[in-house]
Amino acid sequence: MQYTILYLLQFLILSSFSSKDTLKKDYMNYNKLSSAEEKVIIHKGTENPFSGKYLDNTERGIYTCKRCDAPLYKSKDKFKTGCGWPGFDDEIKGAIKRQTDADGRRIEILCANCGAHLGHVFEGEQLTDKNIRHCVNSISMNFIPDYEKTVYFAAGCFWGVEYYFKQATGVISTSVGYIGGDTKNPTYQDICYRETGHAEAVKVVYNSQKTNFEDLVKLFFEIHDFTQIDRQGPDIGEQYRSAIFFTDKNQEEIANRIKQLLQDKDYNVATEITEAEKFWIGEDYHQDYYQKNDKQPYCHFRRKIF
Repeated sequence: MQYTILYLLQFLILSSFSSKDTLKKDYMNYNKLSSAEEKVIIHKGTENPFSGKYLDNTERGIYTCKRCDAPLYKSKDKFKTGCGWPGFDDEIKGAIKRQTDADGRRIEILCANCGAHLGHVFEGEQLTDKNIRHCVNSISMNFIPDYEKTVYFAAGCFWGVEYYFKQATGVISTSVGYIGGDTKNPTYQDICYRETGHAEAVKVVYNSQKTNFEDLVKLFFEIHDFTQIDRQGPDIGEQYRSAIFFTDKNQEEIANRIKQLLQDKDYNVATEITEAEKFWIGEDYHQDYYQKNDKQPYCHFRRKIF
């Protein structure tokens, strides 16, 4: 009996550690939140009325979850409510989870993907034809305008790739990190010394009204040797492979068309073209590396091909 109790206690303790470890790993998949964001998103608080950044936003685009980036609402379903918080009378299918609020009266709405607190939903107010109002905290969301597009380019060391894309016309922002592998929350050490499957890559956010994706793809091919497999100059390894990680079908079609154009010119193109998955932001000291250190790329230079 004594040994049975001891074994039971050991099992419970180990199970507790395992559960905590799993929760920790899951949490690491989400975006880092500020204390103000945690107060609302995690602890189910409410931002002050008429204070949210998206209250009067009328741009066309998509509202996404601040915690996990899942799409939540379309701008076409947003309407003026007069209540002090953004209102929507519809949701993206499958994006929202409903449950009874802790007060036992209202219906709380959460991100169906990660459980982030968004606000509350109300019916019967006759404010729109759909007769429903999602009352959402601005701080729980991000907004992606229709003209703002994202793509991920891998072409060897991400320092040099970012250097060139940061100067390109129409590019809104760049950041370096890791994509295309299986390891969650990888570090630079993981990339260098473990088989993570990730590539060093640059996240490029661009204004599709000021540039076109074809120009960005041509820049990508002109700043590195796309015929090399799993290397770029002196850098050798799977993490240095040439790849384009697209985020929509139009990008995929354009990337494949330009790749075929190069193959028709008798280039042996090693570039992979694949759909983007989770992008893991790199360490701070890697961001804008050449600008911070007042240096020039050592293994990237632009040559005219097209």
